[in-house]
Amino acid sequence: MKKTVLLSLILALLLGCNKNPNKEERIQKLEIELKKSSEKINELEQKIELKQTTTNNKKENDMNLGAFSVSLSVKDIKVSKAFYENLGFVQLGGDLDQNYLIMKNENSVIGLFQGMFEGNILTFNPGWDENGKETENFVDIRKIQQELKSKEMDIGTEIEEGTTGPASFMTSDPDGNVILIDQHR
Repeated sequence: MKKTVLLSLILALLLGCNKNPNKEERIQKLEIELKKSSEKINELEQKIELKQTTTNNKKENDMNLGAFSVSLSVKDIKVSKAFYENLGFVQLGGDLDQNYLIMKNENSVIGLFQGMFEGNILTFNPGWDENGKETENFVDIRKIQQELKSKEMDIGTEIEEGTTGPASFMTSDPDGNVILIDQHR
């Protein structure tokens, strides 16, 4: 397409030069028009390429895991709460009396858990956004489980097929970091 447009402009340039008594001026104007047209074509091609790249990336990542947070195993939840408040986090959910809090700073979410598990956990919540609100569309945890199993990943205790609603499973990355996929709806 680019070659056709450029060829047409060159032909117009040559024809215009033969008809115009002031050939030099006409050639300069046509060269400027040709340069502008070429720049516009390049811009359009870049936009098309960017759109195709974006579309391809969306197709490759069709496993939306939902909201992400880090679940921290803490020694003293009151001390940890004060520390994270000093970093600008505010309580989004949880219950201090039950030894767990969900805290947020802009799009960053952390869970503080005292005496509930060892180590820290990367947590994903299908069906929730980072405010703990339900999302309109989401990938059900059973579909995520099926996709991971098809890739021969160890997902620990499996969710029973044919069930619906809340469920969870855990896996670990190659370095032993625990990942919890936890659907609440």
